[in-house]
Amino acid sequence: MSVSPNDVLKVLATADKPLRSDNVFPEIPYEAIKAVLDRLKSREMLQYEVLDREEVQLTPEGEGIVQNGSHEARVFEAVKAAMEGLSLKDLQAKVGAEAAKVGRGNAFRQKWIGQKKDSKDVLVATTNSITDTTREQLQRIQQSKTCSDPKLLSDLRKRKLVTTRKVITFRFEKGPKYTSEFVELETDITSEMLASGSWRSAPLKPYNFNSKGAPISAGALHPLNKVRTEFRQIFFEMGFTEMPTNRFVESGFWNFDALFVPQQHPARDTQDTFYISEPPRADPPRDDPPSSNSSDPLPSSPSHKRKTSKSDPSRDYQTYWNNIRTVHESGKYGSIGYRYPWSPDESTRLVLRTHTTAVSATMMHALAADPKPARYFSIDRVFRNESVDQTHLAEFHQVEGVIADFNLTLGGLIGFMKVFFSKMGINSLKFKPAYNPYTEPSMEIFGWHEGLGKLIEIGNSGMFRPEVLEPMGLPKDMRVYGWGLSLERPTMIKYGVSNIRELLGHKVDLNFIETNPAVRLEKD
Repeated sequence: MSVSPNDVLKVLATADKPLRSDNVFPEIPYEAIKAVLDRLKSREMLQYEVLDREEVQLTPEGEGIVQNGSHEARVFEAVKAAMEGLSLKDLQAKVGAEAAKVGRGNAFRQKWIGQKKDSKDVLVATTNSITDTTREQLQRIQQSKTCSDPKLLSDLRKRKLVTTRKVITFRFEKGPKYTSEFVELETDITSEMLASGSWRSAPLKPYNFNSKGAPISAGALHPLNKVRTEFRQIFFEMGFTEMPTNRFVESGFWNFDALFVPQQHPARDTQDTFYISEPPRADPPRDDPPSSNSSDPLPSSPSHKRKTSKSDPSRDYQTYWNNIRTVHESGKYGSIGYRYPWSPDESTRLVLRTHTTAVSATMMHALAADPKPARYFSIDRVFRNESVDQTHLAEFHQVEGVIADFNLTLGGLIGFMKVFFSKMGINSLKFKPAYNPYTEPSMEIFGWHEGLGKLIEIGNSGMFRPEVLEPMGLPKDMRVYGWGLSLERPTMIKYGVSNIRELLGHKVDLNFIETNPAVRLEKD
């Protein structure tokens, strides 16, 4: 069935009070009546309000009880009709297996039936008459479609005798521009209307300048790209130079050994690091051969393409290699080292880089050729063999910063971190002492996440150890700040995302990518 705008206007013509759609148009579906009411309301010909209620309906089993009686009542009647009692087998034959199973237990609980004294398999009636309460309750529900007793409703739903559904109806009345007839408005002026001149008197539909345009199918920037752009802008504003990070694969030397990470460190286990199977190893650190692709837009790391100089130990790879080996095995530069047999084979194993600090190491090694204050940063992908949960991924983006200068202090690092994160709109910072093999002292940085309602780790920081800097040839009085944070954590805070897998990976909602707003990190 259907209803037209004129049908609604007709019933309103003689109405002196609001009408209900379920009374006037009981057979019309909700969608159809709402469409008509919306059309009339848009012209202010009527006004309406939505009414919703919960309606109780009988299931097929409940309707069967209304018609034939409850299971327990049918069991009682069958047992009572058998003067000498009724066996379980005969009961199932009379009322059915399902009714016998359910009804027998209920009849026992209400003490309508019992077991015969000389035979436990025979049932007898223990009363002469009963009141079928379940049937009466379902009859009342069938008539009123409501149940005022929550406990009874819950019990009947558990027994699968009733279900509930939400019913939406409308109360409507005349509007300020009510008329008894609905006239269709013209949306276009045709050539026939122009030729006949009827356009002058034709009712035209007014333009709706507040309506939204049709969505345009177009590409969209990922939130991570938006936040990455903001990070880069912050770094550039603070005088940083971007480091080249075009190498996902690094040797164990640059990823671990140069950073004073012992070869027995848990981070170097296969449970934490992805190792390359083919080829399994790299050469010891050396100059790179000239690039065969002159059109490659990615710059090479300054640690590569360098010419070896015998007069400058900092640019002598063999001397650097020996210094790293010594500082691990027996100690050097005031350190006692780790005192273990350092393995060149372990140092040349190829890995998917676990941090962009490997790039920072090559930059600091290049800086040793001409030690001076410097600021470097990088934002790129790193890989960890970690268990995936709502705040951890095996593949994510790391934001890395390095500041090299003379006579730096820990207080300066804390102050700089506060300024740096304040530019992202993150002011509630907490610092916690931590351990890193290549920095001492070290600190974890925590920020408050409104969505999760708790502090989450957003970064790690510290001052590079002499065992990292001096083997490169940097002066003893030069200090280097280093810090890193994931790109995903600040993005989660900014966009209110509580599960990192909804931001990066196969669970990302493309609608979220298309509709997420632009980001200004310093704005709340």
